[in-house]
Amino acid sequence: MDKNNAKQLLNTTLEKIEGAYAYSTIRAYKADFGKFIEFCEEHNEGALPALPSSIANFIIELSNDKRSSAGIRRALCGISTIHKLNRLDDPTKDPDITIEMRRMHRKLGRSAKQAGSINLDILDEMLLATDDSIRGLRDRALLLVAYDTLCRRSELVSLQVKDVKIHIKNGIESTSILLRKSKTDQDSMGKWLRLSQRGGVALMEWIQQLPEGQEKIFTGINRANIIGSEVGAGQINRIYKRIARAAGLDESVIKGISGHSMRVGAAQDLLSSGASMPIMMQRGRWSKADTVMRYVEHI
Repeated sequence: MDKNNAKQLLNTTLEKIEGAYAYSTIRAYKADFGKFIEFCEEHNEGALPALPSSIANFIIELSNDKRSSAGIRRALCGISTIHKLNRLDDPTKDPDITIEMRRMHRKLGRSAKQAGSINLDILDEMLLATDDSIRGLRDRALLLVAYDTLCRRSELVSLQVKDVKIHIKNGIESTSILLRKSKTDQDSMGKWLRLSQRGGVALMEWIQQLPEGQEKIFTGINRANIIGSEVGAGQINRIYKRIARAAGLDESVIKGISGHSMRVGAAQDLLSSGASMPIMMQRGRWSKADTVMRYVEHI
């Protein structure tokens, strides 16, 4: 199959699974398999179906390009899934692939790099670096909502204005927001997430700036400080790093920040405060205790 046909089949496959897989998963399949198609085109080989030798050589190239072992495993998973979704034999099960993956792991290691932690102390420093400009209001709301809800970056950018609710009980006002779908809620049952008082205030201050009819809560902002389209999950990491630099944090801390850093820091703070494992799993929407421990392993 030539390059154009392979890309067309890939796009058709991704359209077919939309809504059944998480957006971040589909995005990863598109990026990884798209790169594999380009690799096969350069070597005059087919990508769908692919030869085990093509995949083995692709693994070697990714290893030489210093891609992480976790990233290579993700790419291999995508190649396997795209083949199976098209009822093609899975070439990733070939012994040559197993050998090349073992060689890759010996070269690069197996463990994924843990995201740096944005705990409460660092969060407070970052909040001091925000102002009352449009961008500052957006950044402040983003930081506090991310910390209060332990949302994954894909969950953060999916939050909608219409799903914010204000409750008043015994004269006390509180804010909650509906997370319609998450990695562990593929059936879209939804879950209400409570915000702290300052998180609720920051969120409402930001929402008041949004244009009428705006669907998503977190949007992009251009150089002229004009609110634009919705922000992408991949931008969360860059926003955190920019705020951290404005706060004067050490560059070694900034280097470790990723889109998961707020989730890591909030989980570590929960454990330090004495939260039980069931409570932590419920707050972070984790299905396995060992996943929680990977987040808090640096305490």
